[in-house]
Amino acid sequence: MEINPFQLKLITEAAAQLGALSALIKTGKVKPYLNKSEAFKAFGRATVENWVRDGLIIVRKDGDHSAAWRIDRFEIELLAKSIVISKLT
Repeated sequence: MEINPFQLKLITEAAAQLGALSALIKTGKVKPYLNKSEAFKAFGRATVENWVRDGLIIVRKDGDHSAAWRIDRFEIELLAKSIVISKLT
């Protein structure tokens, strides 16, 4: 499998962005989790619900029944970037 310069640029940019996000999360500058409304706003309601339904992201709840959702920020960002890259390559 060969990678052309455009694909290499996309992969490198995504890796740099994810590395920066990881550093910001670890230093406490960015919250490690998104709540449901933040995830819907950032990625679209239907998209997030489909990813959850398909098991691509894991929703964590703070309690039972109507407890708030928590979605790992790095996990959802990684998924979103990998989908974008796969569609463009």
